Amino acid sequence: MRLSEFDYSLPEGLIAQYPAQSRDASRLMVVHKLSKKIEHRNFSDIADYIGASDCLVVNDTKVIKARLPGKRADTGGRAEIMLIEKLSDRLYKCLIDTSTKVKVGTKFVFGAEPCELTGVIRGESEGIRLIEFSMNGADFNAILEKIGIVPLPPYIKRAPEKADEERYQTIYARSPGAVAAPTAGLHFTDDVMNRIKSRGASVESVTLHVGYGTFKPVTVDEVSRHKIEPELFDLKPEAAQRLNGAKEKGGKIFAVGTTTCRVLENQAQLVKGSRNRIGPGKGWTSLFIYPPYNFKFVDALVTNFHLPKTTLLMLVAAFCGKEVMLQAYDEAVKEKYRFYSYGDSMLII
Repeated sequence: MRLSEFDYSLPEGLIAQYPAQSRDASRLMVVHKLSKKIEHRNFSDIADYIGASDCLVVNDTKVIKARLPGKRADTGGRAEIMLIEKLSDRLYKCLIDTSTKVKVGTKFVFGAEPCELTGVIRGESEGIRLIEFSMNGADFNAILEKIGIVPLPPYIKRAPEKADEERYQTIYARSPGAVAAPTAGLHFTDDVMNRIKSRGASVESVTLHVGYGTFKPVTVDEVSRHKIEPELFDLKPEAAQRLNGAKEKGGKIFAVGTTTCRVLENQAQLVKGSRNRIGPGKGWTSLFIYPPYNFKFVDALVTNFHLPKTTLLMLVAAFCGKEVMLQAYDEAVKEKYRFYSYGDSMLII
């Protein structure tokens, strides 16, 4: 398939710059992929579509404050480091924004005097730098929480505010490591979760730390030639067992977000000869889902409205069909839905 097949026109004014006043006050487009019927609801209504034997699966990754403002140790010149992937406790892949060129060996300092954090470039490849940090025995995540900045996506044309520290995080975030939020989960509240559980449905968690691949554009015309950057995931044995049990009882699996969907489908591929079972696992996945794809475990998908020509949009197209997806996006533009990370939501069943 060609990249141009995943394009659509979006007025800039529909790109959400702030979240809805309350998480579950966003709109919900319900897309019935077989009948092609489209319903317009509020997100707080999502429990109406989840049955007693069904299972909602969420991604419990927690967004770290991945933007680090600092300066060069040698010149004092401004520098900002964007963490994009953790390689070890001290070594990270990063993007660097500076007013001057930097090379291997350049040292940076971050935080108040005496500096709480230092970093040295140890290598570079295609604009991505390897930076080794020194924390003087302190906890790195604690330092990030203190001096880091919320890594809002580039299409949000404003500086991060205090409220973003809470709103650009799901209510069930537990495992620090993501550099972008699993945005389909931003709409859930305790009240919505309680309504889902009160219907008899179960809720399970997986972890996938959203990485730089979320922002990396597709630059090849033939979609199948694109490679997704590996992302770290964890599906625990007890969660896999309960998910398999839900399937055996005839329940449907509702994946919250493309990240959750990719973890489940990645693990379903490991179980040979069965469409309805997954195996536990922990490691890296670079699973790229695009049409045509035969989904092996996920039955329903909760997702936001995604950028044109992105791998996220391609996964949605694979799930509901490209024509249905484009029809839904056209309807969303006409109805003035809010798009992207802080925008409205879609449920595909």
